[in-house]
Amino acid sequence: MKINANYLNLKQSYLFAHIAKKVAEFSAANPDAKIIKMGIGDVTRPLCSEVVSGLIEASEQMGKAETFKGYGPEQGYDFLKQSIADYYAGNGVQLELDEVFISDGAKSDLGNILDLFDADNTVLIPDPVYPVYVDTNIMAGRKVLFMNANESNGFLPLPDESVKADIIYICSPNNPTGAVYGKDALKKWVDYALKNAAVILFDSAYESFVTDAELPRSIYQIEGAKKCAIEFCSFSKTAGFTGTRCGYTIVPNALVSGEVSLNKLWLRRQTTKFNGVPYVVQYAAAKVFTKEGKAQINENLAYYRENAKIITDTLDKLGIWYTGGKHSPYVWLKCPNGMSSWEFFDFLLEKGNIVGTPGEGFGQNGEGFFRLTAFSTKENTLEAMERLTKILG
Repeated sequence: MKINANYLNLKQSYLFAHIAKKVAEFSAANPDAKIIKMGIGDVTRPLCSEVVSGLIEASEQMGKAETFKGYGPEQGYDFLKQSIADYYAGNGVQLELDEVFISDGAKSDLGNILDLFDADNTVLIPDPVYPVYVDTNIMAGRKVLFMNANESNGFLPLPDESVKADIIYICSPNNPTGAVYGKDALKKWVDYALKNAAVILFDSAYESFVTDAELPRSIYQIEGAKKCAIEFCSFSKTAGFTGTRCGYTIVPNALVSGEVSLNKLWLRRQTTKFNGVPYVVQYAAAKVFTKEGKAQINENLAYYRENAKIITDTLDKLGIWYTGGKHSPYVWLKCPNGMSSWEFFDFLLEKGNIVGTPGEGFGQNGEGFFRLTAFSTKENTLEAMERLTKILG
């Protein structure tokens, strides 16, 4: 027996596990401290009533012989896939139902999709970046190159024609920086992928936070993208499904390698390795797209957008540089007074009892930067910003 030695090339612990350990140690030493967590991207608003009603209704269906559901289609039920296709149509994107695959979240599929690609492929990933992109490729032993996202380009790097890659990761709105690509910039990436016969893995988990109609919410709003891109999205941030687990992946029929359809490969992979998302969860997810569901979801999104504005208004007053916050739940700030990312983490925890995420944990270019999220409660966000003003002002 031989282990997959590529796992030994990973960092000792996952970023957020390390943060949790440091916070637990501080809490044990300071039991009276009220810690406000603004680091992990988990939501605080409960599921909306329309979704909860769907969970109850579907659960009752499962208790009756005439409406009971056993094994469902691994790629998802048509009623949810149709709702997703209709949602895309509202953004000017036409999808076939067999191009939509229901998953238990974007994180899972972003790792699982790599089953389709040879280990010899070269991967291009932005730095800083969501750690899952890097770690899943290290696990497979792929060569990883990094595109240089930094303050000077607003953390939105463009293609470098001297760099050749086979798999390209793009997240917009970006995690961790909150930066959003415009249509012209995304067109450059699509053109690059088509020229190099590469595939773009496009993470659109935060598209629901985009409020400017001129900014793309899907890469398929860009001409040619269906021939070179796979898109991943989730109900986690849109509708609070972080504990319910549901998302979707779009694999266009036009996406081929030679004469091989990646859509058919993904269908084969899913029907072999995945049993599908529970019917109860899919039924509830479909409620997100009803008239009532949309209205209730928009209330929750507005709540988080207001939290983001509270954070950015505070940073503006303090004269701290940042990206994100406007079309994203993440605010990516430059650490004040020349502090390193982990120094600022310790400073915030010890002096303000606030938890954020050190930028260094997202890559080399994250050093000197820090991520705060808008997913806390409004009361805690206000209090955290008051504390931040006090310790920095």
